[in-house]
Amino acid sequence: MARKPVAPQAEPAAPAADPRKRTIEALMRLAASQPWEQIELTEIAAEAGLTLSQLRGLFPSKLAMLGGLTRLVDDAVLAGSVDDLMGEPFKERLFDLVMRRLDALAPYKAGLRRIAPVIRRDPLALAALNRGAVNSWRYMLASVGIPTEDALGPVRVQGAVVLMARVSEAWLDDDEPELSKTMARLDRELKTAGRIMARVEDVHRLTAPLRGLARAICSCRPLKARRRERAPERGEDNEDYAPAM
Repeated sequence: MARKPVAPQAEPAAPAADPRKRTIEALMRLAASQPWEQIELTEIAAEAGLTLSQLRGLFPSKLAMLGGLTRLVDDAVLAGSVDDLMGEPFKERLFDLVMRRLDALAPYKAGLRRIAPVIRRDPLALAALNRGAVNSWRYMLASVGIPTEDALGPVRVQGAVVLMARVSEAWLDDDEPELSKTMARLDRELKTAGRIMARVEDVHRLTAPLRGLARAICSCRPLKARRRERAPERGEDNEDYAPAM
């Protein structure tokens, strides 16, 4: 009895791309071709192949999608090896981090070029994006061994955010393949940041005794609380006790 031919099995479907990444990339494609304020949520959903309900479950707003782009870049940078940087000065580590972030942002440059001027005119948007950037750079600095959780950690993190923003301005206008203008701007900003940070560290070191004194004063218990604690020793807890007038 002849065997029946076995029907070929269908190839497994390719896994769908991450819908969050699809959404972010859809927004950036739209931003490259039309004004930011004219991009509607329905357009983003259609471009990403999502329903409006699915889009709502991913992001509450276009600004949140920009925050998602920051997270995509974080993941790309953190996935790379930085072992060869650990012995380098802070300046070299920061230079490498900034250039790696710009490399990760390169596919979205056309959209960012049109978005950036609009965002700069919106203080609320800038404040919201700054919060995300602070979280991002906390991890960026930690990835190359730069302290972020000590007393000066917040200063280093916010300084890195400002530095990245200034360098990005030059990068958005730099169409040279070598990014020579961007790297020149980065070098200048790093020198400025180094001088500022050195002064901050000097002030922090010189004011250490004053901070210690302030902590000691603030840790003292209020006078009334100390008197209540000592009242039993003086018999003040006795109902018949009457302090002198």
